[in-house]
Amino acid sequence: MSGLEDIDIVVTTPAPRRAMGTTPALRRGAGVLVGALVLALGCVAPAAARAAGAPSVVISPLQGTPDANPATQISFLGVAASHLQDIVVDGSSSGVHSGSLRYYSTHTGGSFIPASQFTPGEHVTVSANVTGYGAPVRITTSFDVSSPYTLPPPKPKTPIKETPKNTMSFHSRHDLEPPAVTVTTPASDPALGDIFVSPDAGAGQAGPMIVSPIGQLIWFDPLPTGTTAFDLNVQNYQGAPVLTWWQGQVVEGHGQGVDEIESDHYTPIATVHAGNGVYADLHDFEITPQGTAWITAFAPQHRDLRSLGGLHDGLLDDGVIQEIDIKTGLVMFEWHALGHVALSDTYMNIPHYAGEVLDYFHPNSIDPLANGQVLISSRNTWTTYLISEATGAVLWRLGGKHSSFNLGSGVKFAWQHDAQLLPDGTISLFDNEAAPAEAKQSRALDIAIDTEANTATVVRQLTYPGQGILSNSQGDVQLLSNGDDFVGWGQAGEVSEFSPSNQITFDMHFSSPSNTYRAFRFPWSAQPTNAPAVRATSVTHGGRELWVSWNGATDVAGWRVLAGNSPSSLASVGRYGSTGFETAIRAKTTDKYLRVQALSSNGSVLGTSAITEG
Repeated sequence: MSGLEDIDIVVTTPAPRRAMGTTPALRRGAGVLVGALVLALGCVAPAAARAAGAPSVVISPLQGTPDANPATQISFLGVAASHLQDIVVDGSSSGVHSGSLRYYSTHTGGSFIPASQFTPGEHVTVSANVTGYGAPVRITTSFDVSSPYTLPPPKPKTPIKETPKNTMSFHSRHDLEPPAVTVTTPASDPALGDIFVSPDAGAGQAGPMIVSPIGQLIWFDPLPTGTTAFDLNVQNYQGAPVLTWWQGQVVEGHGQGVDEIESDHYTPIATVHAGNGVYADLHDFEITPQGTAWITAFAPQHRDLRSLGGLHDGLLDDGVIQEIDIKTGLVMFEWHALGHVALSDTYMNIPHYAGEVLDYFHPNSIDPLANGQVLISSRNTWTTYLISEATGAVLWRLGGKHSSFNLGSGVKFAWQHDAQLLPDGTISLFDNEAAPAEAKQSRALDIAIDTEANTATVVRQLTYPGQGILSNSQGDVQLLSNGDDFVGWGQAGEVSEFSPSNQITFDMHFSSPSNTYRAFRFPWSAQPTNAPAVRATSVTHGGRELWVSWNGATDVAGWRVLAGNSPSSLASVGRYGSTGFETAIRAKTTDKYLRVQALSSNGSVLGTSAITEG
């Protein structure tokens, strides 16, 4: 659906912004949030305006945002849009803006869409009345507008020669050439689920991919040349399990693309775009029970970097977090790192030459908590931040140059990814320690924080057995239902599972240089809407050789072969067990026409192929 469509909604009672006790997204595991963890250190009072009996309203761009995009919309979050009146948006150069107010499908606000863009460099003030709760209350915000620059086109990748060792191939699906995987330690508990990856950079095609615990392909969606996928995940949307991933182009470490949602039939449900003049970035996409999505984005802009010893007209990439109403595409909330984190907090080298870009923050994970606070990982400041959605304020920092906590032995991390709040209240993350290298190996790290004593302590750390792995980028940690940790080693192309006693219970790798940004493990049951594929040879030695497959099907136990001398006279000539993604069958028939049926374990027909003529 277009994010610019007016929605006819009548709301008499505003719905709560976010229900307390909502469980985190699937990949973090089930559990109850630990209240002591999310209590803010030095918590500030909400800046959103309040009247007696009226709910608070958060306006984005947040107060003091220094670099809103010229194409920004004005988001009002926390009260039904029908309670917003007399909206005035005034640019110091562009003047008062006309526009339209569009409602969120969540009944919790709306976005004012200006009829024209703002002027780079100008200061904008916003005000509106909140009505229906006694006397009207005037709410306000103000922000400055950035001067964006356009990222260069992506550099073409050097093709990698495909071989039987680095790619998969199938007789029945010549169009599928996913990167090969090798399982070196079979899963000790296959029932924990399948493996969800998004291979990139190596031989074969790029695209979201599911493999079984023994490394056999289950599903692969090849993307057009020049497009890649990141962060294949299983989440819940509208009460049902869905596949989600990012796809697009990668430019200088940034994603320029969209986030996709598909059903367990592999049919499209929604495509989520970033708003306010920026692209959805590849690093995170988190769906909430309310039907909203949290995404990362980058705001490339011209910026005076002389305070850091850089250029007067420098180039800066600010880190942006957005909450999007999936049904309407409207931006409900937007947070800019530059409004809350100093440029000097970065560990990146300051560029001194024209055309070089300072990626000072680099957000790479978002964990929206049930109490309206958000945990954000910033790779390039080596910090995990807890922020308030009500104000955008940083409530505490773990790591980096200004940690709110005294870091115990072994806690210090660098260039990390995937910070998540675990059910027991600890914070897990993937500590890359590169690049450049700060240690000899990367690790999965669990950290306990004490908000009263202001201390952070290592609870658990996992490194790859032997000499370890030092992964320059990417990576994640997933807590499984049996207590195992599932670790994606990012750029290294390795995927491992560790028991609570730190024993490897599963290990798999891609052929170098293929890698996967993250790796997850979930139980998955799916049946495609398309038909099974079949390829058959001509008659030889009194029979036919068939190869059959059904991309994405998880419940196929066997195949029935139908044959006949005409399309209308097909009859069963045999039943054969499934041997994986593609099953080779020697059918004892000389008939000209063939088709196959995919069978469940009880013999029922799940799907039927087209008729093939040989």
